[in-house]
Amino acid sequence: MPFVRRIALALAVAAFAVNPSVAQTWPNKPIRLIAVFPPGGSVDQVARILAQPLSKQLGQSVIVENIGGASGSIGTNAVAKAAPDGYTFGVVFDTHGTNASLIPNIAYDTLKDLEYVTLIGTSPMALVASAKSPYSKMADVTTEARTIKGITIGSIGTGSLGHLAMIQAGQQAGWAWTHVPFRGGGPLMNDTVAGHVPLGLGTVFLVLPHVKAGTVRPMAVTGATRHSSLPDTPTLAEAGIKNFEALAYWGVIAPAKTPPDLVNRMNAEVQKALKDPAVAERLAAQGMTVTGQGPAEFKSFMQKELERWSKIVKQNRITAGN
Repeated sequence: MPFVRRIALALAVAAFAVNPSVAQTWPNKPIRLIAVFPPGGSVDQVARILAQPLSKQLGQSVIVENIGGASGSIGTNAVAKAAPDGYTFGVVFDTHGTNASLIPNIAYDTLKDLEYVTLIGTSPMALVASAKSPYSKMADVTTEARTIKGITIGSIGTGSLGHLAMIQAGQQAGWAWTHVPFRGGGPLMNDTVAGHVPLGLGTVFLVLPHVKAGTVRPMAVTGATRHSSLPDTPTLAEAGIKNFEALAYWGVIAPAKTPPDLVNRMNAEVQKALKDPAVAERLAAQGMTVTGQGPAEFKSFMQKELERWSKIVKQNRITAGN
């Protein structure tokens, strides 16, 4: 056998032997799970709900690290730039599908620089009014939205799905409204509860605890149908904005070039965690519909989201500063 051929064969055998070893020995140290929004919001909550069962299943600590800012893009960039060795993952939110078109010269390519592990679940958003505001039902909001003064709505950030959804809803309904961006769900709800902003738009997951506490009142949801957690709250379609639907989502990502066996292994572990009755109950109680779609399905979903929301961003000339 020629020398070059013997070398090539030896390398191929070595590569074959290494891959199973990597899969078998992973993980052998703590795993970093980056929540791309500040503490208190839904991304932080989802990451922490998953971290506990994952730590138990994997036999290693799964440490949640909050890296917020710029609608989740700073934390996402930290994931994209991390070593693709299976020890850094991230939990992203629906802004993941809007940041690419919103932020000029964004530091990463949403599809090329990341691996898609698991689409955890989806949730409609809910427009809520501070209990300190004059709004008691959606008709109050709609009436004022059609005046010159208009209404003021807070969201988790400029270019967030909530922001873009309200642009679309406002255009269809003829509303006059002012947008107030916040750096995540925690700050948004803090100011809505305090009455500093009269209306806030966040996921059912985010707002439901505050609805139950009586500190905010639900006005409408952005799903195609009413949500089981808020059965008496109308949809925006019922409020006169026909055929309107916008769903938030949460997913687990990894750096590009993370070995496929590790991506698939983590997906399997997340899927296992989602089937844990305690985990499923906590997510469902907060308004999430668990979907548990794997890498291929999640990436296909993201491609559609990027295309859909980039059109709204471009048509309305939205940038991170407006």
